[in-house]
Parts: sequence; C-alpha cells; structure tokens
Amino acid sequence: MDSVLTVEKLTMDFGGLRALSTVDLRVGHGEIVALIGPNGAGKTTLFNCITGIHRPTRGGISLASPEGKIRRIEGVKIHRVTEMGIARTFQNIRLFPDMTVLENVMIGRHCRATAGVLGAVLRDRRTRQEEEEIVENSHAILVKIGLAGQADDLAKNLPYGAQRRLEIARALATDPFLLLLDEPAAGMNPRETDELEALIVRIRDEEGISILMIEHDMRIVMSISDRIVVLDHGEKIAEGTAARIRENPVVIRAYLGEDFNA
Repeated sequence: MDSVLTVEKLTMDFGGLRALSTVDLRVGHGEIVALIGPNGAGKTTLFNCITGIHRPTRGGISLASPEGKIRRIEGVKIHRVTEMGIARTFQNIRLFPDMTVLENVMIGRHCRATAGVLGAVLRDRRTRQEEEEIVENSHAILVKIGLAGQADDLAKNLPYGAQRRLEIARALATDPFLLLLDEPAAGMNPRETDELEALIVRIRDEEGISILMIEHDMRIVMSISDRIVVLDHGEKIAEGTAARIRENPVVIRAYLGEDFNA
C-alpha cells in the first residue's frame, strides 16, 4: 500500500527533555491509523511536528500527494502544511464560538481562496463567484456531517458532540487528503461516540481521506483502526492490527492493563 505520510526516525527535544525518540510511522492511502499510549507518551508532540507547530530536532517527515508528488514537510510553516493537504483537529475544541456553524466551516475553506486582499476590496465578479462557491461547498460539507439544519446557529450553542463534528467539518473544508484527529471522542457520551465512529469511517470510505487519530477510547480504536501504533515515553513500542495489539504483552503492561477486554 502506498503511503501518504512517512515519518522516519523523528526526534523532538525540548531543552533537556526528549519528547520523541527516533519514531517511525506511516499512514497508507485510505487507512485509518490510531496512535495510542499513556498521557505524556508524545502523541500530540508528534502531531505538532507533522503539522508544523514544532520543528523536529532530527528525522524526516514526507507527504505524498494524490498525484504522487513527495515532499519533505518537517519545519514547514503551519499554513503551508494545510495547503499541502493535511488538516487536523485539536484535543480542546477550538471553534469560533460567536460565529455561526456555516461561518466556522467557511473559515476553513478560505485557505483555498485565490481572490486576495485586492479582490476582497474591489468585490469584482470573480471574487463574488468564489465567495458563492465557498458558501455552497461549506453547506455541502455540513450536509455530509449532519449539521446542515444548524447552519445558522452560533457554534457555542451546539451540543458538545456536535461541536466536535463541526471541528471535523471545518478541517474537511481545507480539502485535505490526510486528516489528523486529536482525541475526537474525548468527552462524548456513548451515542455521540457511535455517531463519531460512523462518521470517521464514512470520511475514509466516501471521501478517500486517510486518517491518523489519537484516541483513548479503546472501543473505537479497536473497532475502526486498520493499524495501531503505540507510543510510550516518546518511543514506539508496538505497531500492528487491533488483534495483535490487544495481545501484545508490552502494550498491556505499558497502557492497556492486564484486565483489558476490548
């Protein structure tokens, strides 16, 4: 399987603290890969290196576009990483609470806009047409996510699970081929988790988007992941299918616990 993301021997130091140590990871085209491990294992640090928030101390990160173009992205600015086709959500919800649901998605879509400052000032025909397309595209994404009926509601008035889905909708608006989800099920009740699980699979199956997710809910991890990568103290200690990971004694001792039954 061709890889859309390849991380090679990635190391990240913060002063005297080594947060990641020679981590290797890949995400294949159309895969759902889960990244698990105890708190402080380095999972979010790895996400931050991939998305340009941190420049890794050593190692490489390569991104392969759907057209087959391979680019090194370690140290690339955040907005450029987004333009290259990576989108992410965060562990803590980062919506614009006093903007509508539709407006939140439109903000994500603006990274693909071409009008520029002059077009925004002059409001020429091309700019108006592009704005109409942004609205239409954003509405279409809300339909897919199941939030079209709340398009004009303020984001802060959505139920918690719907706010999580709105974050995913905004990420999808950037037109990614790789989606990074940082604990998408955090704080959700069982019904919301079931809806999220179905949504993630649908995004992969219908949109052809590869997914790398950090998640502590082992039920959803074991249910939908094609592969699972396990970090502990900044090092990769295991990788494999759900069946292999749940039986791995190293993973059980480090994270799952002896009485784990997923």
